[in-house]
Amino acid sequence: MGTLSFSQNLIFLHWQATPPSVVAAMCSKVPFIGNAIMKATGCDSFNLLVNNGAAAGQVIFHTHIHIIPRKARDCLWASESLRRRPLQLGEEASQLVDRIREKLSLSINSEDGKGQGSCLTGN
Repeated sequence: MGTLSFSQNLIFLHWQATPPSVVAAMCSKVPFIGNAIMKATGCDSFNLLVNNGAAAGQVIFHTHIHIIPRKARDCLWASESLRRRPLQLGEEASQLVDRIREKLSLSINSEDGKGQGSCLTGN
């Protein structure tokens, strides 16, 4: 199975530099492209992947989305061979969610984040 990555005609080095309208336009194409990929590959699922920055594995430095076709038990990632367990939200993770909410709150009050809102849950 192959992976497809796609981007807009405009070039932005990473997601932080990409205007929300461009991100929205890219994401709006995912159902259309994803359905075509699933039909072409005979898969019934796909993963969306974004590598943002070198430490995250980004090697092509422009904003893009990977659509990875998937089949049941294909074990594409080693972690999938492990038994899945419900995530237990510890105190450290809860504090991290609170810090992220604070940063989002500050962004909402700046011009960058006007009207973005927060959808983080963690308590």
